[in-house]
Amino acid sequence: MTDGDPLEPRIYQLRAVLRGISPMIWRRLLVRAESTVADLHEVLQLSFGWEDLHLNRFEIRGREYGVYRDGGPLFDADARKVRLCDLKLRRLERFVYEYDFGDDWIHDLRIEAVLPVDARKSYPVCVAGKRAAPPEDCGGPHAFMANRWQYELIGSGEAREELEDLVDDLDDEEWNRSSGYHPERFDRVKLNRVLAKLASGSYEEALDEIHDPGSN
Repeated sequence: MTDGDPLEPRIYQLRAVLRGISPMIWRRLLVRAESTVADLHEVLQLSFGWEDLHLNRFEIRGREYGVYRDGGPLFDADARKVRLCDLKLRRLERFVYEYDFGDDWIHDLRIEAVLPVDARKSYPVCVAGKRAAPPEDCGGPHAFMANRWQYELIGSGEAREELEDLVDDLDDEEWNRSSGYHPERFDRVKLNRVLAKLASGSYEEALDEIHDPGSN
């Protein structure tokens, strides 16, 4: 942990791991300490390739943070109004981000370091990671683990006819979507290009680009 004036801008180095998946799916991210909790939600959505279609929440020191949506739960605090630095997070401190209360994607986050701002870097940025997050609405960790081998086969590039006896029957839309996905494929260069777009203030464009297979 760096020393110095606590009022100076700082960077949190976070490690985010998707719970219940083996081998692990994880990202190491650098985010500005003055970012809001809602900003971190956007970073995590892009970093794991989610589509931001479902409810989500953070649990930090026993309090829940989120953005209220019609029909959804109330939270202890509005994630748009709380900055990460306001929470005075410490090195090695852990907290949780949950996305999609049906599939229950739990992301375990840990503060690995508190760093000075590097003027040569753009933030947020992903400095390391492994593997693609599961497809949206695939049923949660247990369902994903049970079907992981099928995703690997479909994403291998083999012709559909060659795999018909090995994978469950999929309609054309499901096949087209699955064929562009492979559990081992993680493109950090593309992610950082998208995070740079987020830094410019265009979350919707960043979401569109992270899911565009032609934007490599």
